[in-house]
Amino acid sequence: MVNELEFEKPIIELKKKIIELKEFTQNSDVDLSKEIEKLEKRLQKLENEIYVNMKPWDRVQVARHPNRPTTLDYIDYLFTDFKEMHGDRLYGDDEAIVAGIAKFQGVPVTVIGHQRGKDTKENIRRNFGMPHPEGYRKAIRLMKQAEKFNRPIICFIDTKGAYPGKAAEERGQSEAIARNLFEMAGLTVPIICIVIGEGGSGGALALGIGNHIHMLENSTYSVISPEGAAALLWKDSTLAKKAAETMKITAPDLKELGIIDKIIPEVTGGAHRNTEEQANNIRNIIKDSLQELVSLSGDKLVENRYEKYKLMGQYSVLNEYIGVK
Repeated sequence: MVNELEFEKPIIELKKKIIELKEFTQNSDVDLSKEIEKLEKRLQKLENEIYVNMKPWDRVQVARHPNRPTTLDYIDYLFTDFKEMHGDRLYGDDEAIVAGIAKFQGVPVTVIGHQRGKDTKENIRRNFGMPHPEGYRKAIRLMKQAEKFNRPIICFIDTKGAYPGKAAEERGQSEAIARNLFEMAGLTVPIICIVIGEGGSGGALALGIGNHIHMLENSTYSVISPEGAAALLWKDSTLAKKAAETMKITAPDLKELGIIDKIIPEVTGGAHRNTEEQANNIRNIIKDSLQELVSLSGDKLVENRYEKYKLMGQYSVLNEYIGVK
């Protein structure tokens, strides 16, 4: 089956069996309703066992699912009057970043997000969701505009990382990302960031300096991909599954570490199973965040952001390095 995930095979096989029995019942005089009912109960139990106890690598696969909803999918469900803006006013437009103004339940907001494609043609057009420097400069241009007109900013994060090509480096990829980090830290309007798929490295963080950071249940947020980490640590990218288990890149791990604020529940099997229902879950989180943040002054929002990131992570100093015996 197309887009079949490895850990879902027992569920898919059982579903096929149920469909076969139903078709057989319709085309014959044999009543298999009791057998079908038993299998459906077993299917429900199996889905609960598999989807409730997903391993890190399972979540990585769901986060990368080709049918997973994108920024534009969620914009259609969550916002009204969306008007997309283009270009960084320096070089050109980058379609790997979607940005514009819209209304969320009547409130004017600025919406910015990574955008990948659903098929090969669109992925080429969107550069597989990996932005060039002009994409990040477009994003910060719209953020500064949002600050000028006192509009909250909502960012959707979904990228393997910033594009690492030669042309991107020549146009200042690292400077563009660093500039976004610097500017976002000091913006005096609410910033809500939501990881909806893969949150890879600085390419994700360039849209991730927010007052609130939320993650979909089966998304990932990491400094490097599991394959990249495995190649660096063990010189073998095929050990990506092992790397995913040790890197703490899933929403439950990051919530425990204090990196994110809330985990947004996903529909059974992943967000791609029902985009509309998933959008409703995201809507509730955005609404709660806006209610909490819009009452804060600009200075308080900046202070809130500063305190949030200051508390992330831990460090220790060995006594011998500081001369203590």
